[in-house]
Amino acid sequence: MSTAQGAQVAFGSTQQDSNLPVEVTSDNLNVNQNDGTAVFTGNVLIGQGQMRLWAPRVLVVYLEDQSGIESLNATGGVTIVSGEDAAEARQADYNVQTGLIEMYGDVLLIQGVNALTGDKMFIDTKAGTARVTGRVKTVLRPESESETE
Repeated sequence: MSTAQGAQVAFGSTQQDSNLPVEVTSDNLNVNQNDGTAVFTGNVLIGQGQMRLWAPRVLVVYLEDQSGIESLNATGGVTIVSGEDAAEARQADYNVQTGLIEMYGDVLLIQGVNALTGDKMFIDTKAGTARVTGRVKTVLRPESESETE
């Protein structure tokens, strides 16, 4: 077991193109034309390329000219999967324009048999990397141990 203040890791099997379409599926949708937002609730699933995000509630903020999505704010327990990697947290903010995701609140990152926890995780979808900060803890399993499980 090791403890550190920050850890840089790969995230996802490929780099993500933030220009790909964002597909949103949910049980309910409320649109506010006045401030250019939409709130998706109930089994929300968001897909973009190889990445999938699940949450009970997602606020979508559209670009000022309504030509696309500026950002997503997912709350109520969030799971993000990209390739073989999965991350969980209480909340996540995704800036679709920059491709940066900030996850916070009991962050858990799972990569194969290895797990990493922390207070916050910053995912750069364009670079395919993540950085976990705030009382980071990981358990690294020797390859020989993981092969016997």
